[in-house]
Amino acid sequence: MTEMTEWSMHEITRATGTTSRTLRHYDQIGLLPPARIGANGYRYYDTDALVRLQRILLLRELGLSLPAIAEVLAGDQSEAEALRTHLELLELERSRLERRIASVRTTLTKREGGEHLMASEMFDGFDHTQYENEVTERWGREAWQSSDTWWRSLSAQEKAAFQAEQEQIAAGFIAAHEAGTAPDSAEVAELCRRHHLWLGQSVSTVSKAYYLGLADMYVADPRFGKNYGGSDGAEYVREAMRAYATTAEFTP
Repeated sequence: MTEMTEWSMHEITRATGTTSRTLRHYDQIGLLPPARIGANGYRYYDTDALVRLQRILLLRELGLSLPAIAEVLAGDQSEAEALRTHLELLELERSRLERRIASVRTTLTKREGGEHLMASEMFDGFDHTQYENEVTERWGREAWQSSDTWWRSLSAQEKAAFQAEQEQIAAGFIAAHEAGTAPDSAEVAELCRRHHLWLGQSVSTVSKAYYLGLADMYVADPRFGKNYGGSDGAEYVREAMRAYATTAEFTP
């Protein structure tokens, strides 16, 4: 059987679940032009276009805006490097899903068996207590107690949503770093804004000093670096946070 070298829009929408309206919009904004347009006006996509669409859809799932995705795709990475980056992001997502599946399975098994449930089993992947010493040392016991009280007051759905937002922000930073996006760019500033708002959910006062201190902690503690693709990623996030802090409004 001869391997196909191009696909019609209908075949693409059927294979990916993407609508024809979305593909036309991507074409209009220059994000995903078709390989060619036939005499009948139909759009056709080649292998390169499919690889580009795969990257677009992944970045959309990570929460990036279309302008941010355009900048990522316009980066200096080779196709192989870009695919390796996306593979790493997918593996991070798979790891997160595997932990959640295991957590739900444990909850179901123990509920059906009448066993006692541990919160750490139900919310694997986000153990906020591991940072108690750092928070207390840097910002005082009151800051830790306030954050801890807030966390324990959340419902299971609220905890899951809080964790999911952190994971999406981290994935966005990783993607921007791997794409060579400047840490002081508008796209990265938007990630920092989301991060700032995310922090504000658990901390009563996100002052500029607190924010910059946290930026330094991301580099100083290798546990944080793991969330952002290693030490280089953590340094990138620190520089992004420092750039954001020069213009952002903080609680006094």
